[in-house]
Amino acid sequence: MNSSTPGAVRVLVGMLGLDQHEVGSLAVAGMLRDAGMEVIYLGRFNTPAAIVRAAIDEDADVIGISTHSWEYIEYLPELMNALSKAHCDAAVVLGGSVITASDRDQLLEMGVAAIFGAGSASQDIVAALRTLGATRRAGLARG
Repeated sequence: MNSSTPGAVRVLVGMLGLDQHEVGSLAVAGMLRDAGMEVIYLGRFNTPAAIVRAAIDEDADVIGISTHSWEYIEYLPELMNALSKAHCDAAVVLGGSVITASDRDQLLEMGVAAIFGAGSASQDIVAALRTLGATRRAGLARG
C-alpha cells in the first residue's frame, strides 16, 4: 500500500504481538494513503525489533501502532527502547481503541507522540501525522 508522492510523509502501520484486529489498521492505512501519505503496511504479528528494522529500512517518519489488542502496552517499552538504541527518530503514534486517561499519561511519558482513541476524527489524525512528518524532516534537514 505505497504511494509515490515525492516528499510525502512516510507512515509505517502495524500491529504488535498476536493482535489480529486488522480492519481498523487497513482503514487508517487507506485513509492516510488517500491523504497523500506514503504508507508502508506491515500488518499483523510484528515484534518491536521487526518494526524498528522496517522503520529504518523504509525511512519512516511516523510509526502507527494499533491498540485494539492490549498487547501493545507490554511491547511498547521494548519498542521505544529499541528505537532509541537504533537512533531511529520516527514518531510513534497509537490508535484504534479506548485508551484510559492513566494509560494515555503513561504512554506520553514513554515518548509516544500522539494517541488517537476510538472516534478520533480522520482530519485530526491526518493533520497530526503531517505535522509529525514535517517536524522529523525539518530535523533531518538541519542535520
